[in-house]
Amino acid sequence: MCSVMGCCDDVFDRQRFEEGFDRTVSRGPDDSRIVDTGHGILAFHRLSIMGLTPDGMQPFELDGNYAVCNGELYGFEKQREELKKKGYTFRSGSDCEIILPMYREYGTDMFARLDAEFACIIYDGETGEYVAARDPIGIRPLYYGYDERDAILFASEPKNLVGLVKRILPFPPGHYWKGGRFVCYRDVSLPETVCRDSLETACAAIREKLIDGVKKRLVADAKVGFLLSGGLDSSLVCAIAARECVEPIRTFAIGMSEDPIDLKYARQVAEFIGSDHTEITMTPENVLSSLETVIELLGTYDITTIRASIGMYLVCRAIHETTDIRVLLTGEISDELFGYKYTDFAPSAEAFQREAEKRIRELHMYDVLRADRCISVNSLEARVPFGDLDFAEYVMSLDPEMKLNRYGKGKYLLRHAFEGQGYLPDSILWREKAAFSDAVGHSMVDDLKALAESRYTNEEFETRRMRYDHARPFTKESLLYREIFEKHYPGQAEMIADFWMPNREWEGCDVDDPSARVLSNYGESGK
Repeated sequence: MCSVMGCCDDVFDRQRFEEGFDRTVSRGPDDSRIVDTGHGILAFHRLSIMGLTPDGMQPFELDGNYAVCNGELYGFEKQREELKKKGYTFRSGSDCEIILPMYREYGTDMFARLDAEFACIIYDGETGEYVAARDPIGIRPLYYGYDERDAILFASEPKNLVGLVKRILPFPPGHYWKGGRFVCYRDVSLPETVCRDSLETACAAIREKLIDGVKKRLVADAKVGFLLSGGLDSSLVCAIAARECVEPIRTFAIGMSEDPIDLKYARQVAEFIGSDHTEITMTPENVLSSLETVIELLGTYDITTIRASIGMYLVCRAIHETTDIRVLLTGEISDELFGYKYTDFAPSAEAFQREAEKRIRELHMYDVLRADRCISVNSLEARVPFGDLDFAEYVMSLDPEMKLNRYGKGKYLLRHAFEGQGYLPDSILWREKAAFSDAVGHSMVDDLKALAESRYTNEEFETRRMRYDHARPFTKESLLYREIFEKHYPGQAEMIADFWMPNREWEGCDVDDPSARVLSNYGESGK
């Protein structure tokens, strides 16, 4: 990952800006640079992934125009060759160096041309205007806010903007900002048409598109590793990569010292695909001592996100401390596309599709946020094959009747797509899903609940939770998380839309805990 920041005003307090910017140096520990454009400033912390030489350092400059970009632009080599034919020259191997030439050629139409995970800020030297944009799923973070002069500031993380702006908000995915307004250039959640492919045709396309999504994310000038939980999603990513790589891939799994569910399954996958596998265990002491650190780095109070982040943070910390890996492939975004345990309760295909659309639009506040922060705070970069735009748009376009769980097994399309292909053993391919926060060990969630229970009497809980109007805490655990959040991000709760919860309007989903463990269909998932 890298960190970008910009102040779109020629009157600013540079010292305060730099103090805010330095809060995310772990995103880009290799080099840092701040440029005064004459009408504001752009700043960049670099984590070298593509084009490792100093020539790849940002902000990039082209005839008085400047750009900073935290991103991976897949297939950039082809675009670079086309730009060379138009007379542009390039001094580095960095994919992001094409941003300014593309902006000159296509203006804001360039964003729809990118197959990328990115967040960028551009200064247009001819007009004196700024332009900012974010990828359609929001895999790369970007936030904004207005200072006391009503000048807009952009930054990779909300912690950059604390104390600099009045209200911090997430930059909407799939939008660009120019001239004071946001414009949607691509909405992955709303397919233009419904795809009527047959089951077998759809599954073949799912397989091919996911393989392509993994392959393009293996391209890096830095070393690549893989998070492997032993669940379907991360196991498929690892199995595909293992086929594509000449050398054994490096996989990493984490679990509680007492009752890890997924370590044994991750071990089975690693043995099957022949990966160089590392297991990391965590203790209740690790969990509880990391809680405030995790909430601060996440910038959220959401229960699900925090629970699932503790294990991810600790495994990424171990990878950072003990290896020279810089890129991690993960299995996020599959659930939003193919369904959760709770979407088995969807009352209709239309309701399933509406829920998927909502989850895709909000991903950047939950699972994607978790992956970005836990990985980037440890000076690593996350890549998410299930978030490949071609793949995600295709799955979202499929007839939702096909995606409903009418097969007696969740995520049937994804499982069937790889059935009989030899990527995974059937025991993994058809294994019931366990939530990541449960799969590292049920005791982890129990320990967190016990901590919260010890902090508040019932009267204290009722009194203190009423302090909050937006996303009011509804359990002692959620109150504990909210109070830690407010300590680091006072008054900024609206950065998160609400708690991630099953759809309470559906029969069987009106629950007070976000874990699938409380649903009646959880069954064998936690074993």
